[in-house]
Amino acid sequence: MKEGWEYKKIKDIGSVIGGTTPNTNIAEYWDGNFCWISPAELDGSHYLYDSRKKITEAAVKAKSLKLLPAGTVILSSRAPIGKVVINKVPTYCNQGFKCVICGKEIYNEFLYWWLWGKTEYLNSLGTGATFKEISKKVVEDITIPVPPLSEQQSIVDYLDSAFAKIDAMKANAEKALNEAKALFQASLKEMLEPKEGWEEKTLPDISENLDSKRKPVTKGKREAGIYPYYGASGIVDYVSDYIFDEDILLISEDGANLVARSTPIAFSVSGKVWVNNHAHILKFQNIYTQYFVEYYFASIKIDEYVTGAAQPKFSQKNMNKLPIWIPSLSEQQSIVETLDSLKSKVDRLQANYEKISQECDALKQAILRQVFE
Repeated sequence: MKEGWEYKKIKDIGSVIGGTTPNTNIAEYWDGNFCWISPAELDGSHYLYDSRKKITEAAVKAKSLKLLPAGTVILSSRAPIGKVVINKVPTYCNQGFKCVICGKEIYNEFLYWWLWGKTEYLNSLGTGATFKEISKKVVEDITIPVPPLSEQQSIVDYLDSAFAKIDAMKANAEKALNEAKALFQASLKEMLEPKEGWEEKTLPDISENLDSKRKPVTKGKREAGIYPYYGASGIVDYVSDYIFDEDILLISEDGANLVARSTPIAFSVSGKVWVNNHAHILKFQNIYTQYFVEYYFASIKIDEYVTGAAQPKFSQKNMNKLPIWIPSLSEQQSIVETLDSLKSKVDRLQANYEKISQECDALKQAILRQVFE
């Protein structure tokens, strides 16, 4: 232990309090003037300035809720464990928090940074069958290093400065990535917009449908192997056999990604693969036409061709009705090569951002260990 530092339990340097959820079926408890938070609202920000939901004085009285004064160190104790924030406005909270109102011996910002770097440790303290949770007693008994207040302030100043520089480095990488993504989307839209000389086609005009060959295999009956098993949004497993061994375009038939576009609707596949009934399979005579159509699907909306609200479906019948504007083969090749080049830059920046993000997180943890251990 560093000279002048002491180890103390949280209950000895502050008061730990929790919260609860007023009955959501009682209208008079909600849409009031008092902030009330749940763990889902913690987005990684250092400070909390407001809440999504507000409760009334009637709710406060009915549940005997304790107010968290501004400056409270708010720690999520379940779903998930380990998120931490300092409130800038008085608030109430639900049962998913254990909140520390700091005493005179501890600076709230110092406690914030110590808890911020202890997510793994805090999770190890959790108990419960359905989901883990840390109790009030567990939090109260957590032992933390407590240096003199002047040193706590110096440590906080150092961490604030160091982490701001690290965050700026990560933000610059993210900005470059977002700018590249925006440029790619603008180029995609401009280059795939139908132009003079382009012909309106449908997929049956330019491709062969291989849907009749696809075959689902339930998870319990799949034999593990080296061949990718594809579904509506990509690889879902690896199996011991394959159906296709050629260049094909897979188009999502169903799934939420048809609406949210969380994954590509169309994606190219080559080599030995198995495909289930959740993706249409198309084969093209020319690979550039395949890639062109893949990009084309990324540039258009297919909402009017998708049926079903609970389970969106892009049927083969509707897919075959979709108009696709096709340029000459030479122009297809030029467009694909240009978009491939832009996409490769986006991919490199994405990889760079992920690397920098990981390095920034590791650097923060290293700094915290250096400071607190």
